[in-house]
Amino acid sequence: MKAAGLLSAAVCVAGLIGAADPLTAAAHGRHHRHHHHASAPISVVAEGLNGPRQVSAHHGKLLVAESDSGLITSVDPRRHRTRTVVSGLTLPQGVTSIGNKIYIAAGEAEPDDDPSTPDESTGGLYVARPGGTPRLFADLLAYELANNPDGQIQFDANGQPTDSLSNPYYVIRDRRHHGYLLVADAGANAVLAVDRHGRVSTFFVPQVITSGVCATLQNNTPSGFGCDPVPTGLAYGPDGLLYISALASEQPGEGRVYVVAPNGRLVRVIKGFSAPTGVAVDRNGTVYVSELLEGAPADPGNPPPGFDPSSVGQIVAVPRFGPRTYAQVTMPSGLLWSHGKLYSSAWAVAGFLGIPDAGQVVTVGRSAFHRP
Repeated sequence: MKAAGLLSAAVCVAGLIGAADPLTAAAHGRHHRHHHHASAPISVVAEGLNGPRQVSAHHGKLLVAESDSGLITSVDPRRHRTRTVVSGLTLPQGVTSIGNKIYIAAGEAEPDDDPSTPDESTGGLYVARPGGTPRLFADLLAYELANNPDGQIQFDANGQPTDSLSNPYYVIRDRRHHGYLLVADAGANAVLAVDRHGRVSTFFVPQVITSGVCATLQNNTPSGFGCDPVPTGLAYGPDGLLYISALASEQPGEGRVYVVAPNGRLVRVIKGFSAPTGVAVDRNGTVYVSELLEGAPADPGNPPPGFDPSSVGQIVAVPRFGPRTYAQVTMPSGLLWSHGKLYSSAWAVAGFLGIPDAGQVVTVGRSAFHRP
């Protein structure tokens, strides 16, 4: 399963509607927002967003991809002000900037679309200037169809796609010599490099996961089994290595963070996460991983009485030495370490609960993390 545009997550979270009607859940969201203040472990710097995914730094401010509203929003974290800088997008999931250009990873719009006939509405890497019209910069689906980096079976005997082929989810500046952009393509199961002319190449392809429950799950791999790694988040650490979060087909405990050298060599793997959707690394080497659906009921269609959707989600801190700690953040997705602060999008899939304008960007302080 390569569904990482939160399409399968939507199915899970949508089941929580029975736990609380939208008005009740929205009230939880408002309370969750307004009781924070500057010295709180978790502090809100932006609210009223719709489907916030990646958060990136931009000239002293933040850029947020709002997947549900098709917007790229600029956030002033000091004044708590927001403004739209790019509009008219379909499912923007990732965003970064180079100079005055904004690059947007737009995901797969509909899971039933036939990706063999690509157009600009089915995803890709776009570029726009603030206030301008986005245009396709790199056709990642065309690259997948021509190169198939993960080597999986793309089409069945009837010519229908066996799975999502391209679903760009995250984009960052490529810090390698002569590098430009790196994209986590969740559908392609690959991290792709894009040069300044929009030319695409393969940087890193994680192997299919075959441990635990993944060993017996059917898949469109040559062997017929395994979990797709599904890259979702990218971040550089102070060691100059690239950290890649991987959703692992949303199988509990099988999520990964791959640590990769500039030449694409795998250095190490950090295991034991559940459906990670973002990663960040602080100056001390502590790795932060967002688990969007942690705490969701095992049977989302039949949640226990009184279940509170605001309790879903957490961020895991993995220090270089010592035990892991955990911070409860509601439905976190993209993470960013910038200027000594950890930023996270929150209530990232609230739209699937019928709660508009509930998305946030928050800072998560050290005191928010605790031992289990």
